[in-house]
Amino acid sequence: MLKIGITGGIGSGKTTVCKIFETLGIPVFYADTSAKEIMVTDVDLVNGIKNTFGEDSYGIDGILNNKYLADLVFNNPVELEKLNALVHPAVFRGFDRWLSNISANVPYILKEAALLFESGSYKNCDYSILVTAPFQTKLNRVMKRDGVNEEQVRIRMDKQLNDEEKAKLANFFIRNEETQSIVLQVYDLHKQYLKISNDLK
Repeated sequence: MLKIGITGGIGSGKTTVCKIFETLGIPVFYADTSAKEIMVTDVDLVNGIKNTFGEDSYGIDGILNNKYLADLVFNNPVELEKLNALVHPAVFRGFDRWLSNISANVPYILKEAALLFESGSYKNCDYSILVTAPFQTKLNRVMKRDGVNEEQVRIRMDKQLNDEEKAKLANFFIRNEETQSIVLQVYDLHKQYLKISNDLK
């Protein structure tokens, strides 16, 4: 089956796009959601985080100490790279396990990841989709959704590649703007992927 990576900057609406694909019967692996689970269930990853960042990375109940880790890595690129080097391979393993449970009759699947390109995960996909939205739209969405101010959103945006850099690596695009229907865009891509999948049989 085809593996399609899908990504987009914070506030672009990539999760909404994925939900539309799901209504068409396409399974979606949510890498960021999976990472949160894997960080408390993958024994090798848990031990790696504790060995790298200290026992305080987890509470006595085994719950990840998000604030402790965030304080260590948020403004420290070197420490963030250490964390990503531990987490990304574990998420790749989680994706492989998830994929092994998907029916062979499914024509294609989506792998949704905020850091699809930054992590190199796109290299294991057949194609990739970039979801874009106007800058101000993204800014307003995240401020409203997360209850944060503009400066906080901009800091988070700066942690990701910008859309121009991502566009160089993407194969398909969905423009989440008021002037274009994302449902129609999704359906158009869906038809293309079904044809590609059928041609490969």
